[in-house]
Amino acid sequence: MSFVLKSVAVAALAASMSGAFAQSGETVRIAFIDPLSGPFANVGQNQLKGWQFIADAKSGKANPAGVKFEVVGFDNKASPQESLNSLKAAIDQGFRYVAQGNGSGAAAAISDAVSKHNSRNPGKEVVFLNYAAVDPSLTNEKCDYWHFRLDADTTMKMEALTSFMKDQPKVKKVFLLNQNYSHGQQVAKYFKEGIKRKRPDVEIVGEDLHPIAQVKDFSPYVAKIKQSGADTIVTGNWGTDLTLFVKALGDAGLNIPMYTYYAGVTGTPTALAAANAQEVYVIAYGHSNMPGEIGKLSGEYKQKFNDDFYTYAIYNGINLLSAAAAKAKSIDPVKVAAAMENLEVKSFAGDVKMRNTDHQLQQSMFVTKWEKATAKYPYSVENTGYTFAPVKQMEPYVASTPTSCDMKRPS
Repeated sequence: MSFVLKSVAVAALAASMSGAFAQSGETVRIAFIDPLSGPFANVGQNQLKGWQFIADAKSGKANPAGVKFEVVGFDNKASPQESLNSLKAAIDQGFRYVAQGNGSGAAAAISDAVSKHNSRNPGKEVVFLNYAAVDPSLTNEKCDYWHFRLDADTTMKMEALTSFMKDQPKVKKVFLLNQNYSHGQQVAKYFKEGIKRKRPDVEIVGEDLHPIAQVKDFSPYVAKIKQSGADTIVTGNWGTDLTLFVKALGDAGLNIPMYTYYAGVTGTPTALAAANAQEVYVIAYGHSNMPGEIGKLSGEYKQKFNDDFYTYAIYNGINLLSAAAAKAKSIDPVKVAAAMENLEVKSFAGDVKMRNTDHQLQQSMFVTKWEKATAKYPYSVENTGYTFAPVKQMEPYVASTPTSCDMKRPS
């Protein structure tokens, strides 16, 4: 009887242990849907390599669930319609996790399609990891249970940026230049609202919205900025639209302070160096001189690809997924999605938390400044000899903004 009882106990323990680590060794396949061709291909290619690099580095014993990660790229050509085609292809190939970030229009299309797919196909649910699309509506009126944003949205970044700018006495006359789509429109809107609250003396002396990825020569816009008498530029531009704008500023010899979201994105640092840019700031959730594991990984990425790893949301995304899989003891998207709600994990800048009310990651923010690399901040961005050095770190509560999300959870 004693032997039988011991055997039963051992069997029960083995069963419980196998259940606890049922996900160990399994593979989480992620479909990366972003531009791999066209004007933003350089950004998309960098970020696909980033996802694949971090997936390899954090697979197996390097994560608490013991799972492996596999990331496959799908080219959406920066188009919402092509994003839907790519999503369908990925789902047909068995992908249950999707990552996208370049373009809020594409993100909105994917989020809506994932929601509809999941309601119609129980047992085949998909989770959407939004790592860079920052339209606030995605975690407000358009929020969805299956959408999780790893980046800080436009309102969060602008709350942090205007908190920094209010203490810069040189900022008196601002010109706003942005891409004419949701992100650019919202950068302008929320800057005007934020600076009015914090520095009502600041004057908006000009504002332009230009077609996204269509302008080849920004000199007419630069001429308007010069004529306006602006002492500061604020722009949410990214990719070639920022690179070409910086080139036009350099060609015109206009070297006034510029506050940006994406000056660290592929191609722009090289343009900043060529233009002899002096005072350029970035608001972001990380920077090119981060210490610890992310700094080590960034160095390894640079050595492997001779390229910069700058989309740190990828690192947080993989960490959240693996922590949620460990918590859920499963890689089933339904269980992982539930486990990610209110999940808190260690990040490269303290703890980050996936807020359950709207699935918006709460995290620290940094203001960095373009300057020559030094012994203290040595990382040479795009091998220019320059870097983005941190000038201010803000705790998550500074940038945290309320949400109007009325999330419908699956029954």
